[in-house]
This record gives sequence, C-alpha cells and structure tokens, in this order.
Amino acid sequence: MHINEILSKCDHTLLLQTATPNEIIALCDDALEYNTASVCIPPCYVRLASEYLKGRVKVCTVIGFPNGNATSEVKAFETADAVKNGADEIDMVINVGALRAGNTEYVLNDIIAVRNACKGKILKVIIETCLLTDEEKRIMCDIVYRAGADYIKTSTGFSKGGATFDDIKLFAENRPNGLKIKAAGGISSIEDAERFISLGADRLGTSRIVKIAKENKKNEQ
Repeated sequence: MHINEILSKCDHTLLLQTATPNEIIALCDDALEYNTASVCIPPCYVRLASEYLKGRVKVCTVIGFPNGNATSEVKAFETADAVKNGADEIDMVINVGALRAGNTEYVLNDIIAVRNACKGKILKVIIETCLLTDEEKRIMCDIVYRAGADYIKTSTGFSKGGATFDDIKLFAENRPNGLKIKAAGGISSIEDAERFISLGADRLGTSRIVKIAKENKKNEQ
C-alpha cells in the first residue's frame, strides 16, 4: 500500500496537554501537505484550526476526553460548542465505568446525547479497549451502531494501552453493517498501519505516519 493511501486515512493527531497554538498550526500545515483525512486536536483549538484550514482539511476534536466520565449533558454541550466553532468530526469517550457496571442503557443514551448535538457531523466513539473484556467490546459494537454513530474507535492513547490487531479483528467480525472502525494509540510504523487497514480499520489516529512521510521526503532530497 502506498504511503499516500495510508495518509488519506489518518487523523493527524495532537492531543497533548502541552500543545500550543503554534504547534496546532504546524499540525495543520502537515495535514495540508500530506493530505490527511483530518487533524484531531483539543476543543480549545477548534476555532483556530477551522479558520486556518478554511475547509481544506477536516477538523476533528475530542469530547469527554480522556476519561469519559463527564455527564451526558456536559458532553452534549462540549459537542455543540465544538460544532459551533467549526468541528467537522467528533471523537467522544464513553463512560467506561457505566459499561463495566452493566448499565448499557446509560452508555447508549450518553452516545445518543452527543449524536444529537453533532448536527450531522461524523461521530466516532472511543471505547478504550484496553480497559474492556472482549465481550464488552462486542456489546459496544452493537451499542455504537444503535446510537447512530459512524465509527467505533479503540483508544484515547492516554490509558494503559492503544490499538491492537486483535481488537480491530474483533470489531470487524462483530460490527453491524455500515459501522466503521478507527484504530488509535501506538500506531508507529507503516507496517502497523497497513496491517490495521487490512484487518478492517477505516481510519487511523496517529501523528507518526506523517513524521515517517516527512523523513522519507527528506531522505529523497
């Protein structure tokens, strides 16, 4: 698979607490140069990125991040604010504690609250696979689909583990027809990116692939 095809599936990501406005602009410049699917950035920088990119690259942001235990009302407000500021895509974190307690109705309604606040934008649901059993992951494939979200996503990158090949395979085997998959967290090589895509991932959350493309370009000069 050509690296350009991989880049087109990447949400070029910078979510560190230390991220500065200048680093966000640099991220946007990279996304423009390497034609990534989006930039994935903190909510406080959505307006900056949206005004800078002017629709040339999608702006993705995170909701309830990284722990997922804000109330549904807070998540919905965050989402509406992000959309107002120019977000094209929303990556929300589920309430993992509610799922582990068996309160699937709460988890479903939590996602629906964000879906309703999205106003037709792309919604990806982060389930933090490293904290779940395989059965809970299967349950989430169904819940995410029933809530009307577009993607099920593995990880925030801020917990104890990121995307694994086994999790993408599990998603692909259990997702209802039409539900897409995003692998995120720890994707650090072209080989890994290709494998995730071959197993069923439609999007990748990573900054490393752009860095590799930049290194390749430098070496070719």
